Amino acid sequence: MNQKIIAMGRTKKIALVAHDHKKQDLVDWARFNKGTLSRHHLFGTGTTSHLLEKELGLPVKQLLSGPLGGDQQIGSMIAEGEIDFLIFFWDPLSPMPHDPDVKALLRLAVVWNIPVACSWATADFMISSTLMDADYERIVPDYGDYLSRPIPVESHLSPPPKEATPPKTEKK
Repeated sequence: MNQKIIAMGRTKKIALVAHDHKKQDLVDWARFNKGTLSRHHLFGTGTTSHLLEKELGLPVKQLLSGPLGGDQQIGSMIAEGEIDFLIFFWDPLSPMPHDPDVKALLRLAVVWNIPVACSWATADFMISSTLMDADYERIVPDYGDYLSRPIPVESHLSPPPKEATPPKTEKK
């Protein structure tokens, strides 16, 4: 598959997401990294965005709560090139009713080669990278061939049954 380059500017578009049991961890992490985060555009789901905006005093574009579609909104933004970076403190020990949405979000981040941090340590390594405040060219597959591929249309259904005709009866 061919590849293409997508440029990320010095100012990154960062999505910040946290499950309920991880919200305080994300707030604490963000407070410690406020200086770096202040140089970027921030997006967040539901309550997380409110908590971060209140704690940091920085604008955080609010999306829906994760279970109400916020995870899918971020996934869509990744596919549209509107998110460069995902920090998602998810809780691996609590069952989530929207677990398929979480998996879909993480899958899209990989499909579009978006940096993803799912833990405090990974987020520390990523945000302290020299690439954080630099231009960066990320390589992604060129999905143009995939999107323009011929799609054979075959019916796997059997033909509809012929209309049944009632048996003829003789008149006496």
